[in-house]
Amino acid sequence: MRPRQTRPRLLQAMIDSFRLPDLRRRILLTFGILVVFRFVAHVPLPGVDAAALQQLFEDMPIFGMLDMFSGGAMRNFSVAAMGVYPYITASIIMQLMVPVIPRLQAISQEGEAGRHKINRITHWLTVPLAGLAGYGQITLLQRADPPVLGSTAVLPMVAMVFALMAGTIFLVWLGELITEYGIGNGISIIIFAGIVAGLPEMIGSGFLAQEQFGGLFAYVLIALATIVFIVIFTEAHRRIPVQYARTVFRGDRMYKQSGATHIPLRVNTAGMIPLIFAMSMVLFPGMIASYFANPAGADPNLANHIMNLFNPNAAMPVGLFYWGFYFLLVIGFAFFYTMVVFQQQDLSGTLQRQGGFIPGIRPGKHTANYLNHVINRITWGGALFLALVAVMPFLARSITNVQVIQLSSMGMLIVVGVVLDTMKQMEAQLVMRRYEGFIR
Repeated sequence: MRPRQTRPRLLQAMIDSFRLPDLRRRILLTFGILVVFRFVAHVPLPGVDAAALQQLFEDMPIFGMLDMFSGGAMRNFSVAAMGVYPYITASIIMQLMVPVIPRLQAISQEGEAGRHKINRITHWLTVPLAGLAGYGQITLLQRADPPVLGSTAVLPMVAMVFALMAGTIFLVWLGELITEYGIGNGISIIIFAGIVAGLPEMIGSGFLAQEQFGGLFAYVLIALATIVFIVIFTEAHRRIPVQYARTVFRGDRMYKQSGATHIPLRVNTAGMIPLIFAMSMVLFPGMIASYFANPAGADPNLANHIMNLFNPNAAMPVGLFYWGFYFLLVIGFAFFYTMVVFQQQDLSGTLQRQGGFIPGIRPGKHTANYLNHVINRITWGGALFLALVAVMPFLARSITNVQVIQLSSMGMLIVVGVVLDTMKQMEAQLVMRRYEGFIR
């Protein structure tokens, strides 16, 4: 009989995870790959004006989102400045194209081999997307006022674009190594590491620059409450009961057997994808207007008003338009993406092929209508949850008047989601070897 442990459960689970040779090797390999990633994130491209780049980050908030996906490399404009963002874009494009293109839909239904083919196509699609994104970023930095990059000839431009492409593919490769040989969720852990790496500097600057410690304490409480809110809705799901009837032959006799299980329909099926879509849409008008706006000190034109209207840091009540529009876009994209993913899964067809049925619901069209009705209802909860998390930074700044710390709603969703998934995977490894896990 194993002696009773006196240590806290989480600490004991961490100790047990390092006692297992296989799990210890996976954890150490993951940490080693993350160290390599942080070294690459600090290898800069030549000819970058750091002061002008910092000013550009303050004027164009879209670079903050790109910097989050790159793990802070965009702020230094290193070879890994694009991070894994082109791969995320390629994955989203493939998820949207699979149910639309019959050939891709047929490949996706080939089981494990089909998933490998779709993954290979996603990797190949990442290469041109990384090239286009790299060229766009370099061009944008050259046209900034003041310019972040000086005027470059064709050959240096090509070299910089290929360097950015190589940095992105290298980070994707590191993520694949973590997925295969580490603790899993490699791409997500790469993004997670970049977000967490910037937290100490942000928190330290907040404590040093903020004199109103009461507002700072309230800001921390709001952040913690948001994390709890994210955990609850990330794990929330609606269980749909399912029964299976099958025929078993024993000798010369036939018996009817039945089994019961359930389908967990997640409240937040779309994840953080609606936030990415909505943020891209709400920042795009301001970015285009910046090319036509009059410089500071001159009479403002229409482009200046559009920039102010789509500026997340604009003063009240102008700022309400940006965040209100963002709120509505998140709800709309949450429904859109959930419907696309749900139709792609074809749960009613899968149940019918496997001999399963929902009690009280006829198989086929009636089951599909019932599942669509349920997913529409629970998606309202997930969409409102995402929309509230999206505007949380604005609410926190308005309530506490703390402007130094800038929390990202997408960053918090990524961090919480990756931590939960990683704990579940390590939990499975510990429980399989008869150890107590992280989760009770």
